[in-house]
Amino acid sequence: MDREWNDSQPIYRQLRDRVVAMILDGVLKEGDPLPSVRNVAAEYRVNPLTVLKGYQQLVDEGLVESRRGLGMFINAGARGMLLQGERQKFLGEEWPRIYAIIQRLGLKAAELLNGATSRSSADTAPSKSTEPNPPKEKLKP
Repeated sequence: MDREWNDSQPIYRQLRDRVVAMILDGVLKEGDPLPSVRNVAAEYRVNPLTVLKGYQQLVDEGLVESRRGLGMFINAGARGMLLQGERQKFLGEEWPRIYAIIQRLGLKAAELLNGATSRSSADTAPSKSTEPNPPKEKLKP
């Protein structure tokens, strides 16, 4: 996990999001234990109650279970639940914004799939204009 925290949201929420990312990335698998609250608090120099609050969110969401005397473990099906939720979140919140940008820029599917390598040679070739500063097209509203 990254050791840096940002001011955009509470640390317990950032900690929860990092554990979620580790589950989605396959770093933590179903049945794996979470690092102990004490270890995380000491390693990242945060209050143990902050770590516990982040872990408790995972328990409340059904992603993690607490086993008395053993610690906290990733529940079976946690990755599937997260994938479903994250996909819905992406399609509902982020995709409309991204789609609008794609439309605004007039990008084609092939360009998106191939990335920067699909730019035509006309886009990357230097201008052959003899004018020092060729006139720019006016923006259309």
